[in-house]
Formats: sequence, C-alpha cells, structure tokens
Amino acid sequence: MSTNAIPLEHGYYYHIFNRGNNHENIFPQQRNYPYFMDLWWKHTYQIADTLTFCLLRNHFHAAIFVKHIEDGSNIKLKKPSQYFANFFIAYSRGVNNATGRTGALFERPFERILITDERYLMRLIIYIHQNPQKHNFVTDFRDWSYSSYHELLGTKDTRLKREKVMELFGGRDGVIRFHKENQPQLDLDYGEL
Repeated sequence: MSTNAIPLEHGYYYHIFNRGNNHENIFPQQRNYPYFMDLWWKHTYQIADTLTFCLLRNHFHAAIFVKHIEDGSNIKLKKPSQYFANFFIAYSRGVNNATGRTGALFERPFERILITDERYLMRLIIYIHQNPQKHNFVTDFRDWSYSSYHELLGTKDTRLKREKVMELFGGRDGVIRFHKENQPQLDLDYGEL
C-alpha cells in the first residue's frame, strides 16, 4: 500500500480501501461486520455518498462520492478525509475494547484512488463485488454476505446510492449482466490486499 495519500476533494468519486495492520483480520467476529457498517454510515453520511462496498476478513473496499459543499451553508465541515479517519478510530476502538487488543487495527493512511470516468467507476463496482471470489472466500461472489451487491439489486430502502449505480449500468438487468459478463475477476492493478 502506498504512503502518499491524495486528499479527498468535494465533487469526486473515490475508491476507498484499507486492510488490517500486518494483514490482521479487521473482522475478528461475525458481529463486527454490521458494527462496521453502522459506524460507516454514522461517520460518513454527512460528507460522502456510498455507491457500493465489500467487507472481507482483513480488508474492505468502497466506492464513494464526496459530496459538494452547499453554497451558503453555515455548517463548518472538516476536511473530507477527517470523517473517514474518525470512522477508523471509532471502529478500531470498538474492536480493541471487545477483543482486548491494543494498538492500530488499520494501516495508515487509508487508501483512496480518484475515479475520473464512469467506465472506470463501473469496473470498480464490479471489482468490489467480485473481490470475495478473487480471494477464494467463496466460489461465486454472489454468495458473500458482506457486500452491497444484493442490497443494490433489492427493493428495500437503502443508504446506498442505488439510483446512481442503476443509471450507470442501465438498470437492474444491466447490473446483473455486467457482473456476469465480467467474470473472472477484473484486475484493477492495485496490488494484493
């Protein structure tokens, strides 16, 4: 992972990802997956829209859009990366308290890659969903419980930006078709997590 983190800027899409320090599991117990997402929404909703995510044993991926600053807003916002840093601190503190561990849970700084075009964003969404299959956690990525794939295709209310993903792929059938046509796993050359 790199040591030079680019700043998160308003009005852009990013691939956010991180892994456990020393490749340690960041989800030591099953209950940590929903806890992670609860804290994710709590800490990032104000600054970022989440399009997709996938939580794996020792790392995670998310595609986000850093929201525009509202003109005339009286809210004093922190730098966008600070919201994510606060999330990592809160999640690490919770895991450390629950498991009796100490020290940094995640590598620092967290990784972020600027997404500059919609085609790449589509490839990223597929990459994120297929990641459990790439790492041989499952033989079919659709069997992994801790990704946004089924939530995006569902009809229940979601905090995900489902409408943006559907627009990118031309609707629900397009999401399914592109994910199916792009197997085996796309490689975005990020190195191995």
